[in-house]
Amino acid sequence: MSDKSIVYTSLFLFCLLTFLAILQSNWKIIGISWIAFGAMALAIPMGIQAAGQRKLNYLIAGYGLASGAMITSAAIFLVPTAINHHPVYGGLGIAAGIIAGFAIHTLNHGLTHTRTSIDPVVLELTSHALSAGLIIGMVYAAMPELGVLLGIAIVSHKGPAGYAASRRLTIQGKSALPVLLPAAAIGLTALPVSLLNLPGHHIINALIFGFATGVFFHVAIDFLPECEVGGKIHQETDLEHDEHHKLDQYRRRAVLYTFLGGLIVFLAWYAAY
Repeated sequence: MSDKSIVYTSLFLFCLLTFLAILQSNWKIIGISWIAFGAMALAIPMGIQAAGQRKLNYLIAGYGLASGAMITSAAIFLVPTAINHHPVYGGLGIAAGIIAGFAIHTLNHGLTHTRTSIDPVVLELTSHALSAGLIIGMVYAAMPELGVLLGIAIVSHKGPAGYAASRRLTIQGKSALPVLLPAAAIGLTALPVSLLNLPGHHIINALIFGFATGVFFHVAIDFLPECEVGGKIHQETDLEHDEHHKLDQYRRRAVLYTFLGGLIVFLAWYAAY
């Protein structure tokens, strides 16, 4: 199948699953899935436009805000829930989630060696999104009363991820249309899984929420805007290795935006609760 066929098929399935979720009045997951899709889709033209620019202020701001928001959200909403269900199994779930997140990220490198028409960056983002959607669906299926703020904060990284991927593909002379595939991927797994009737056992719930916490912590830490030589921010620039003064400016902004992302989530939680 061509790139366009794969993207259009995924979008059709996404809309179909949304319709089925509407029949079940599963509005929270519908909202989270479409916010994730919208954030990544709207970032595509911004990434295309930024392909000819050297400054990475928007990319650093996006990574910092998203990672800070995700870390704080997981700490506020998921950690207490996991521990309240069962302190030991909740902690075990967190450990398993962090290790699983590392395993998924590491093994996804094999996608860069696959022979397919879709760019390896898009494949890796799609794999991450499918995993995240699966976990989000399980969390909301286990505890439907969870607020939508958690889900929105968790998928906040979709915007900067779409921006960076679109920018990179455009620089390489490729179409950014396939970025719509990972944009829809969260909904492709979150929507059907959220319709499941999971057993309400306290140990199972502790493992689910702990595992979700660990995975989201790993994703958030992976999105931290590290500005070291050879790091993800430096790789997006054409800076020479000795231009440390420019990287120092980026580092200060990275720290500021990461704290700001966490503060925004805390203030939103404080206002809501």
